[in-house]
Amino acid sequence: MTVLTQGKQTGEFLLSEANGDRSREVVTVTVAGAVALPSGQVLGKITATGKYVAYSNAASNGSETAAAVLLNACPGTNGDYKCTVFVRDCEVWESMLTGIDSNGKTDLTALGVIVRLLRG
Repeated sequence: MTVLTQGKQTGEFLLSEANGDRSREVVTVTVAGAVALPSGQVLGKITATGKYVAYSNAASNGSETAAAVLLNACPGTNGDYKCTVFVRDCEVWESMLTGIDSNGKTDLTALGVIVRLLRG
């Protein structure tokens, strides 16, 4: 029998959000290095361009501060993409996020993006 493994689904990390589109924004996300960004990727915002990229606490261009969580995945093709992100007033599952660390968790909490631990 063939075993199929299903990957993460779009928005699977989301526990709750505010009414309407209050929690969401449509932004420009830049894919670099031909690395796809999955749904649930933590993003930082580059200060000089206002574009979002994968969050990296080691960066020094603004993306060292977690600023959003990606809703829809971006392909592994370099370029800019219009994407929906969560930037405020929502709860997300920590275990379902990509690229999260303790500093990123603190940054997101300051925005009103509450990172929850999955309880059994």
